[in-house]
Amino acid sequence: MTDNVGAPGTDLSRRQFVKATGTAGVLGLAGCTAPMNNDGGSPGSTGTATAAQQSGGGLPDAGKPQVVDVTEQNNEVTLRSVSSRLPVHPGEAMGGPVELPRVWAWQADDREPSVPGPIIRTTEGEDIEVTLDNTDASMPHTVHFHGVRKTWENDGVPTTTGITVKPGEKHTYQIPANVPGTHLYHCHYQTHRHIDMGMYGIFRVDPEGYEPADQELFMTVKDWDSRLNRQMAGQDVSYSPRNRQPDVFTINGRSAPRTLHPEDGSPVLVSEGDTVRIHYANNGYMNHPIHTHNHRFRVVEKDGSQIPAAAQYEEDILNIAPAERKTIEFEADADPGIYLMHCHKVSHAMNGDAYPGGMVGGIVYESAMDSDVFAQLMEYAGYEG
Repeated sequence: MTDNVGAPGTDLSRRQFVKATGTAGVLGLAGCTAPMNNDGGSPGSTGTATAAQQSGGGLPDAGKPQVVDVTEQNNEVTLRSVSSRLPVHPGEAMGGPVELPRVWAWQADDREPSVPGPIIRTTEGEDIEVTLDNTDASMPHTVHFHGVRKTWENDGVPTTTGITVKPGEKHTYQIPANVPGTHLYHCHYQTHRHIDMGMYGIFRVDPEGYEPADQELFMTVKDWDSRLNRQMAGQDVSYSPRNRQPDVFTINGRSAPRTLHPEDGSPVLVSEGDTVRIHYANNGYMNHPIHTHNHRFRVVEKDGSQIPAAAQYEEDILNIAPAERKTIEFEADADPGIYLMHCHKVSHAMNGDAYPGGMVGGIVYESAMDSDVFAQLMEYAGYEG
């Protein structure tokens, strides 16, 4: 667990967040009866899940992705696949609880496993070594990196490179950081199944001389057919990749209202006047039109390529295709408050038959964090302060 709250990359500590919530945000919640999770405990018991915390089925809970700056660790990172449980929304509010009883989470080095996987970040020219440690695995895996140009044997595709990392083996990939921008990585062994089990993440290459925004955040959207995850957990259900029926929709592995949980979810927490830059990736199999309330943004990157200023324009719907990446930028200059950021396919903004839920997040101004409305949202999200 890190000290930071909000979406991955947020420059706001938990201490600052608690201070900003004030009496209504913290003391108001202290007297609430929090909704119960699947195991009969309070949502706070899973809100900061670590690998040591076990679900009812004995699997660790997968956390939200952390940013791993590999330039700070000799340009090296080790990835492992960890069978986990994904507490998509463990509370009872807004159509909960929602969970995926088995996923295959990525774990970077000794950090907690997460779905999506860790955000691997580096700088242009800082080539990296990615070791896939499959020594404790029960099935083969590979790692394929989108976007950057690499040698044939490092492409991570078993059918074209002849390299499969079998159980009990390790393999190191040499990945050049030669194409700046936001990219993806995922397992390319039985791709249709392994991505749908959670083996995906963001690979970020900052250009030389890159200037980050006031808030520089990462968001991965994903549609799930939970029958696969339930089948892999041993449940008697029928699943076919030819007949996917997505019923769970997530932002960084969580559905609303858990998306708004400051530690376990990915709310966009801003102060007035902030420049906000969000790197979006779609690791699902459906298009998702993301709409921002009361904020118009500019798309400044697509699939790692900078978009010239003359071609940028303000908009409020971001349509993201499968495997597509887009970076948006906007100013936090609206009337300070709480605003939605959600997929505009209405069925994707639901938990089962309950609305709202699913692929719904929020833009939250610091000055609105001590309001009664925000306290109620935190109660829905399962945050106990």
